[in-house]
Amino acid sequence: MNKPTHHHMQTAVCIVGNGAIAKTAALAFAQSGLSVTLLGPPPAPARADDASWDVRVFALNHTAHRVLDSLKVWGAMEQSRIAPVDAMLVNGDGSKAGALNFDAYGAHTGTLCWIVEDRNLDQALDAALRFAQNVHFVHGKAVALKHDEQGAVITVDDGSHLGASLVVGADGAQSWVRGQCDIGLDYRPYNQSGVVSNFACELPHHGVAHQWFTGEQGIVALLPLPGQQVSLVWSAPDMLADSLCREGATALAQRLAAFAQEKLGKLSPLQPEVVKAFPLRLMRPHSMVAPRVALVGDAAHVVHPLAGHGMNLGFGDVQELVKAVAEREEHRSIGDDRVLARYARARKEEVSLMLATTDGLERLFGTDLEPVRAVRNFGLNLLDKLPGVKRRLISHALGKL
Repeated sequence: MNKPTHHHMQTAVCIVGNGAIAKTAALAFAQSGLSVTLLGPPPAPARADDASWDVRVFALNHTAHRVLDSLKVWGAMEQSRIAPVDAMLVNGDGSKAGALNFDAYGAHTGTLCWIVEDRNLDQALDAALRFAQNVHFVHGKAVALKHDEQGAVITVDDGSHLGASLVVGADGAQSWVRGQCDIGLDYRPYNQSGVVSNFACELPHHGVAHQWFTGEQGIVALLPLPGQQVSLVWSAPDMLADSLCREGATALAQRLAAFAQEKLGKLSPLQPEVVKAFPLRLMRPHSMVAPRVALVGDAAHVVHPLAGHGMNLGFGDVQELVKAVAEREEHRSIGDDRVLARYARARKEEVSLMLATTDGLERLFGTDLEPVRAVRNFGLNLLDKLPGVKRRLISHALGKL
């Protein structure tokens, strides 16, 4: 991997972004034999070895596992910091709360998903990129994007030009690439924030992820970490989220006792105490492609985190985009409209289903009307007693379809 010094660089693929999905796309295209430019800001200064637990974690499903394993990234992660999820218990709200239980045995799989820290994943991707053939890093900011029948050209803020047959926008929810393509966008703020923190638990979690739909307080999820530790993702209304962040991790642990005491015992903040929050919204671009451009990850769709699948959708995007390019006819370039249309078609059903499901659940469980509460709790209990339907639902969530 080297940094070019010349003014114009031409590669097959130019990927804009510096997150996990951008890096995964760079590795996947390079492994398929294509030359890649990865355009993003300069890397952050290397951190000293830090034994603390990252509050940003992902529930990676089998699709993510397959993609990362094929790129030799999964094995490069610190395995002792990855927690398999063997079961998930979803709890309704109110005095007649419904419940829905998923487990790996019932889903005919060894593991439902794996809880992985952002830092662990990022370091493994960086290590793989250092040894990748045909991957060039350009540190800078894109300022212009033009395309014609021959390809696309990105102008960087230092005046250099990056030519490519295909531009991949992997630059997040506020995607610059998407903004250059005149792609319409459906946007819905949830007026919620995802509050994250980590805790030690008094009782073993046995690899079970817990989720509570609480009505007016939002959705509380406690995900297993290695040892007797859990990671919190609380999708809380903005005013409550502000309070939770101000109060700090110790007060947060006391609030969580109302949900978790029976299952996990007393919770204690991991040191150092960290509570962070990020805004939640739904973003649905009207297209995942434009001439010479494909969007992946949060640039292509942003969903509510209640199912933990935003990152997994991104890995699915990379898998299908690389496949569409690899299976193109010999006379078509990798940025050909038909190739990109096949990618968009391949992703339409899964992305639409996940957007509709997460948004629908948020609407259903976000209201405190008693009749609605009764229906949704009845629905949870009913679904729990329909193994065929439940298995189909979980198979889709696992990325095993």
